[in-house]
Amino acid sequence: MTAHETAVTGLGLVTAAGVGVKATWSRLCQGHPTATRDPALHGLPVDFNCRVPETELANALGRGLRWRTDRFIQLALVAAREAVRDARLEPAQWSGERVGVIVGVGGSSYDTMPQVCAHLARATPEIISPTAVPRGIPNMAAGEIAVDLGARGPGMSVSTACASGATALGIAHHLLSAGMCDIALAGGSDSGCHPLTAAGFWRLGALSTRRHDPAGASRPFDTDRDGFVLAEGAAIMVLERAEHARARRVHPYGMLAGFSATTDAHHHTRPHPQGDGALRALRGALSDAGLPPTDIDHINAHASSTPLNDRVEAAALCEVFPEPPPVTATKSVLGHSLGAAGAIEAIISLMSLRHQTIHPTANLDTIEDGIALDIVTKAPRPQRMRAVLSASFGFGGHNAVLVLTAP
Repeated sequence: MTAHETAVTGLGLVTAAGVGVKATWSRLCQGHPTATRDPALHGLPVDFNCRVPETELANALGRGLRWRTDRFIQLALVAAREAVRDARLEPAQWSGERVGVIVGVGGSSYDTMPQVCAHLARATPEIISPTAVPRGIPNMAAGEIAVDLGARGPGMSVSTACASGATALGIAHHLLSAGMCDIALAGGSDSGCHPLTAAGFWRLGALSTRRHDPAGASRPFDTDRDGFVLAEGAAIMVLERAEHARARRVHPYGMLAGFSATTDAHHHTRPHPQGDGALRALRGALSDAGLPPTDIDHINAHASSTPLNDRVEAAALCEVFPEPPPVTATKSVLGHSLGAAGAIEAIISLMSLRHQTIHPTANLDTIEDGIALDIVTKAPRPQRMRAVLSASFGFGGHNAVLVLTAP
């Protein structure tokens, strides 16, 4: 470790596989998708998603915060608490002014705003909860974590659509490098399991309509893919300046060695047809890490399971990596958790490094012609790894790529 490297010392995850890193990693290695029908979506054209188990979330959160926070905040809080415990940190003892919180959020007030609109339509504004604003604005994922854990350093939420979680990690990396904090709690949180989200993304044509087989609906790179599966989740890492982690005598999961963010400036939803922004982000992250493409041992792809996006991403990877290393697609099991996805996949990349194992891509029966990638399927693959790349791409042409290395 050098003074300017960022050490990852704690991990927290909440996904449809359960609460905690262990539950999610186990489900991914089994290759069993989490998508099921959701009663809350009954009657909609797409009525399935990947939802966090309600009882597990409630037990982990406790009762005090449930009444005044929306779900994306609750997910973030649970993940942050796990990450801090995992890092062996005691918030009551740390220097809170040197602890930052940066959380990527793609959307926020799905729970509250429909209720507010219903009250306005009935001309009963007095019934609107006084918590409506603070429970729904995007910055409150970071704000509530800061209150809960006493983090008084730089705090913010960032929004780059489905690249939000990865972008937040990259910004935290730069804040640490600039000396603005010693510790950063960073990642992403989003809850897209709502009728409003499901109807909107279906109308956009982005969702899989495989209602007869929800578990088989998320199928990245497969010839029969027809869209992504909505999900929810949160992932928070404890990031530290390397010298700070060394002083605490903790052994990190790995290092956040490289980050790059770009924008296509091409279309509001479609990626650049030649993958211009993705290519620049991939190359930028490698350059930031000081690594050639041949040093990357594994790629955790964005792989949303949409026909165009998977094709463009695969072509970009093949251009940057003449012989691409093994690839996996976490969304095949967990679905697409929007603003949280990039952070979830970054944590999974670190788990791959720690276990020297790549989890399989689910539902990949026939790779589309022209996608020349070595995609791990059917079973976990042991793989010697020192460096892993995690790619995230979002609406608005936002791209964020991370390079994570062994400590």
